[in-house]
Amino acid sequence: MALISKIRKNSWLLVVLIALGLIGFIVMDMTSGQQSVFGSSQTIVGDIEGKKLDWNQFYRTEQVLYGNSGGDLYSRRSQLWNYFVEEALVKEEAEALGLGVSKTELLDLQFGTNPSPVIQQRFRNPQTGQVDFQQLNQIKTAIEDGSIAEDPRLMSYWAHQENEIIKERLQSKINTLVSKAIYTPTWMAEMGHAEQNAPISLAYVKVPFDEVDNAEVTLSDADYEAYLKENAEQYKNDEETRILEYVVFEVKPTVEDSAALRNRLAELLPEFETTEDDTAFTERNYGVPPSTFLTEDAISASIKDTVMNMPEGSVYGPYIDQGKYRAVKLVERRMIADSADTRHILIQAQAPEQFVSAEKTIDSLQNLLETNRASFDSLAIRFSQDPGSASDGGKYEGVTPGQFVPEFNEVLFITGDIGKLYKVRTSYGWHLVEVLSRSASTTPRVKVAYLEESIVPLEETQENIEADVLAFIGENRDLETLRENAAARGLDMKTSTGLTRNAFSIGELGGGQASRDIVRWAFNADVGEVSPELYGYQDPVDYYTNKYVVVGLRARQAAGLPAVANIKSQIEQQVINKKKAEMLAGKISGTDLQSIAQQFGTQVDTARNVAFNATFVPSLGFEPKVIGKAYTMEQGSVSAPIEGKTGVFVVQVLSKPAAGQASNIPELRRTMSSPVQQQVPARLIQAMKKNADIEDNRSRFY
Repeated sequence: MALISKIRKNSWLLVVLIALGLIGFIVMDMTSGQQSVFGSSQTIVGDIEGKKLDWNQFYRTEQVLYGNSGGDLYSRRSQLWNYFVEEALVKEEAEALGLGVSKTELLDLQFGTNPSPVIQQRFRNPQTGQVDFQQLNQIKTAIEDGSIAEDPRLMSYWAHQENEIIKERLQSKINTLVSKAIYTPTWMAEMGHAEQNAPISLAYVKVPFDEVDNAEVTLSDADYEAYLKENAEQYKNDEETRILEYVVFEVKPTVEDSAALRNRLAELLPEFETTEDDTAFTERNYGVPPSTFLTEDAISASIKDTVMNMPEGSVYGPYIDQGKYRAVKLVERRMIADSADTRHILIQAQAPEQFVSAEKTIDSLQNLLETNRASFDSLAIRFSQDPGSASDGGKYEGVTPGQFVPEFNEVLFITGDIGKLYKVRTSYGWHLVEVLSRSASTTPRVKVAYLEESIVPLEETQENIEADVLAFIGENRDLETLRENAAARGLDMKTSTGLTRNAFSIGELGGGQASRDIVRWAFNADVGEVSPELYGYQDPVDYYTNKYVVVGLRARQAAGLPAVANIKSQIEQQVINKKKAEMLAGKISGTDLQSIAQQFGTQVDTARNVAFNATFVPSLGFEPKVIGKAYTMEQGSVSAPIEGKTGVFVVQVLSKPAAGQASNIPELRRTMSSPVQQQVPARLIQAMKKNADIEDNRSRFY
């Protein structure tokens, strides 16, 4: 009662508190969601040269292109991001250059005789390897009569594809402009001629870095700094990165798990041996149904002798093969011809209604042949949709068992009589098949079925390991403690390379949701912190969690050259080699190659006819610095010690002939320009990206 009395006396305070609460809710509502009333967008995935990419647009496009398709989600999104970036840059550059794609050109690129590479890739018939113009014409008709609106997904897909085609065409035009502008001046052509046609020969002594033990080399941070500065372009990062340390807990089956799985498979064997429907039984029990007849060499080496000699209908197993318990049943044994000649007419089909139509056509063709109103050759040339045989009357000679799809193979080698016509349905469509002949030579072949159990940890084992790792995380809340306790358990701590904000793959851990979650955590963590989350990785075949990862943040690295502490382990051997080169060079005295070779217990080698641009020279290996130095020397002269990739070299030029006069400068220009022009499509777009003003906000969304 006393409290209520106080509230009544200070009711103004209650009103203020309620008002503040309401204001808080209003402000939160105003600033949350996709667009605040203050105009600050919350859905901008990126800004490419002033062109904003909205998350809703990005996500809708992803759904149109990929829907519920499989594959790596983050790899797909990375490809889509690159498309949007490139599209914005290409269109901006094209506009500045006055380039465009007209409606007539766009229509031709979609439905003309020489369609866009985008169309060629997506509308290629897998059976013929050619562009499926029939399908394209159907889509064109649907666009023209408006019926495409009945399929909103196709309409959205085609609208996006038009943008892809325009982008590809504009990019091609820009690439062509740049390629045509590449010119090799006369002096460069003459120099290239000299490099190609004046190969030198040299003698050399190689003192390998192994002459100095690593223990003899003392390095300082200054040595690392000097190496990084000298190789700045190789190690410079364009983006901020994070370096992780992590420990992996493998989820492996126990002995008890293995025994239980073996017993589970063994219980099925009596029914496996007696069943008359091997296909249904193996499919019901996640096995491998019998398909085609196999030679001995096509069967696993560990059981092939057993299988080739066991009675039909018998079962062997369980046995271990490639991480699984398996049992094999010999369904049938036959002597089968080693080859056969055949001819066929194919009417292609994919959709159910196409199979109905294709069968009617095959029936009509069969009737023509059986009533002698047409010849097989003429019908195959006119009607067959198999580009590999139609022009030859449908003939295939010397076909081996298993070369064709199972249904065709069955007729050709097992059930078909020579000279008779057979209708055969396959994944390609309907065939009219005639077996022309079979070889006299035969080979024993068997048809087998399998049951199998992957040797994986059972659910209880997985739960026990998960509980153990969770407890381990709770006991190790900083990186130093994690290192100590991992070592006490005999576990190796692994270190990642520098990971960018949008990275979705971590070294040997690979890609996927867990790796992406780790990266997102790392960019919000403090150095030395251990993530409280348990990250699990799924087995790609058996779909169970096959490893758990405990991760800590080792370092943050700003854009630019990395700090020595962050890259020391990565470049240590290179820095040691550089130090060894200095030490070995200090021990080398004089210019007599034989004496130097004796000093280090090695020999004098030679390399002959070495071109300036040679990437690899027999006996010498990949040593561009050595070759470059040799080309600056006069014949007969001996070099100072040269630091190479694998050791220290001392070189003497044995011969250095003068190149003859270049006789065909225009051809030399073309020869030298062509490799550079071929690199334009890949390198130009990368240069455009590097010089563009791009704001990348993807990590806020996924």
